[in-house]
Amino acid sequence: MSNKYAVIMAGGKGERFWPLSTSKHPKQLLALVGEKPLIAQAVDRLEGLVPPENIFVVTNAELVEATRAAVPLLPPENIAGEPFGRDTAAAVACGGAWVKAKDANGVFAVLTADQVMGDLDVFSATLKGGMDLAEQNDILVTIGIDPTFPSTGFGYIESGDTFASQEGIEFRRAIRFVEKPDEMTATEYLSSNTFYWNSGMFIWSVQALEKSFGAHCPEMLELMEALTAYAMDGKIIEGMDATYPNLEKISIDYALMEKADNIVMACGTFAWDDVGSWPALESHFPQDELGNTKIGQVETLNADGNIILSKDRLTAVIGVKDLIVVQADGVTLVCPKDRAQDIKQMVVSLREKGGFDELL
Repeated sequence: MSNKYAVIMAGGKGERFWPLSTSKHPKQLLALVGEKPLIAQAVDRLEGLVPPENIFVVTNAELVEATRAAVPLLPPENIAGEPFGRDTAAAVACGGAWVKAKDANGVFAVLTADQVMGDLDVFSATLKGGMDLAEQNDILVTIGIDPTFPSTGFGYIESGDTFASQEGIEFRRAIRFVEKPDEMTATEYLSSNTFYWNSGMFIWSVQALEKSFGAHCPEMLELMEALTAYAMDGKIIEGMDATYPNLEKISIDYALMEKADNIVMACGTFAWDDVGSWPALESHFPQDELGNTKIGQVETLNADGNIILSKDRLTAVIGVKDLIVVQADGVTLVCPKDRAQDIKQMVVSLREKGGFDELL
């Protein structure tokens, strides 16, 4: 157990949950679903598998103190902030350096701070099985989620032959990663029984990650090596400040997963939701008799199919259908549910106009 580690990526802005989620208090720090912030839930799910001292969180510099407050179980020095975002490949390299500085033979999971899981026994078994296989083989493990509907909002992984069965979980060879499909293609994927949602979760050994970075993305190997030297001295934050300015912005999927030929996919059968936008909350909260999802002090009259969140005040909604209505921190948002993805563009537009920094 001593060589098991976890790196939690927690640098997202959660702009699709604006105005409740802001740059200073993004989605992972909110108790959107459940009583604890999503980042705290991500840490709690590792209980019994990875000890707190072996869990590292990569966030952004402005969120370090708030993240430390949200997960007091972790040593403060295990939470560090990037000076600015360079996408997931850099965050993985940073996590890999952290782990290597502590244990050159370590095996670690890369997780995200803003997902919601159910069936936690199955999730834990999936992680443990993946860690055992990653310790024994020169492989990169990813977790695919058994799709429950033809989603056009997720990327997919095409799976092949069975690689192993571990902890009651099936692991298959990964054939390819594919981008978000159109609805017809997603429907074909759903019926194939070979395509899985790409969860963005990974498991590998320090050695396997270094070898793959060297083969497919040498600049990330250089970053990992440089940051390891800083981490050995307990100066990972100084290392990021020194190395990040000239880094290319690149995702771990593009840098590594779409190129490597030694990828094994765990067949994830646990409940999973990346809670990507306001409509996702309908799966986690009860609806009234007219299908309204009401969070906070909300009253409705002849309204149906709405998602309404009201923070610290009463919000009354009359005679409307299929809207998102959010009242939070001095901001009111009204948006059709089928335009939820445009909320991020509104945030971008307000930022460009200026004068709204305290609300964004």
